[in-house]
Amino acid sequence: MRALVDEERVVELTKALVSVDTRNPPGNEAPIEGTVRDALDRWNPTWTRVEPSPGRVSLVAALPHPDGPAGEGGGRPTLIINGHLDVVPVKADSWSHDPFDPQVVDGRLYGRGSADMKGGIAAAICALDVLAAAGRPTACDVVFHLVADEERGGRFGTESLLHDGLVAGDACLIPEPTDLQLCIAERGLYQARVVVEGRPAHGSRPRDGVSAVEHAARLVLALHAADYGDPEHPLLGKPTANVGTIAGGTAFNNVAESCVIGLDRRLLPGATRESTEAEVRSLIEAAGIEGLRYDLDFDSFGEASEISPDDPWVKTVGAAVARATGRDPEVIGMSFTTDARFVRNSARIPAVVCGPGSVSQAHGNDEWVSLASLVDATASYAELLASFGAQPRRGRG
Repeated sequence: MRALVDEERVVELTKALVSVDTRNPPGNEAPIEGTVRDALDRWNPTWTRVEPSPGRVSLVAALPHPDGPAGEGGGRPTLIINGHLDVVPVKADSWSHDPFDPQVVDGRLYGRGSADMKGGIAAAICALDVLAAAGRPTACDVVFHLVADEERGGRFGTESLLHDGLVAGDACLIPEPTDLQLCIAERGLYQARVVVEGRPAHGSRPRDGVSAVEHAARLVLALHAADYGDPEHPLLGKPTANVGTIAGGTAFNNVAESCVIGLDRRLLPGATRESTEAEVRSLIEAAGIEGLRYDLDFDSFGEASEISPDDPWVKTVGAAVARATGRDPEVIGMSFTTDARFVRNSARIPAVVCGPGSVSQAHGNDEWVSLASLVDATASYAELLASFGAQPRRGRG
């Protein structure tokens, strides 16, 4: 399959997607809709457009199969290919290249979203061209979910599709950057602000008041990178906690009346919002800060997710990558969260995250994806589309 990949085609499609500014925040995927439709229209898909909030556009493209409908309860399985269209913000003057004017230099395509994850989307679409060149139909029915808002939790994207009953299939591929390794587990996410209250006083008499900044500083030491007593997961390691922001006080000469710290906790499968809040409060109380007054201002929560390394879908994706590249991919976990959690946990569909590029490039300055990895991914996805069809059918969400 690799010999049939049109490198120029996948590079040009990646460029076309990267050149559309879909930063989130603020969040506006509508401008990229035309590019996505143009890329898939030759396959005559049935389109479903979902816009739960102005500009927050997700597209579902169900491709017809040359053999006709598979029919309920038998025939071909359905493969969902889920990719997010939004990208994280940029500070353009920190880049060597214009982040939305993609350029190829020394075998690398530079641009915001090239690795995370517009290159993966382009490779999945171009895999259809490879099968056409090989004269082979897909062995499965294919549905693309090209979604909004993954970078901010997925509420306006995959979660919205889930609520509308549109996440139905037998397996899911998410072409996020993994260097074409097979990610089958990822940590969950809990974010909250710890709002600390003090009592103001004149700055020349600090012990006449209660400093919210002092108490918050002690909480940072208690919460940041602390040992919460968690077990270790074979792929995800131990959960982490990061205090990423702090803001408090009003003036140098006032004892601070309030201070807010921002906590980011990464979780293992099985953790809930309630259990996470309980352990955070337990660690705060264990800090023994006399006179502490605080509250947790919840921001967001996403469950951790995983599937078994022995799941047939994992074996199928791994075999396709091996045929295309000549290398057996590793089975890995991710320290962060993707839309796979909605597919695995809520729709009960096995999902493997596997895509071109490295996670080390995601969200960074001068983000890039190598042309070789785009070609490898395109060939791998073509092998997958040509082979997925022998497994028993799964529940359909």
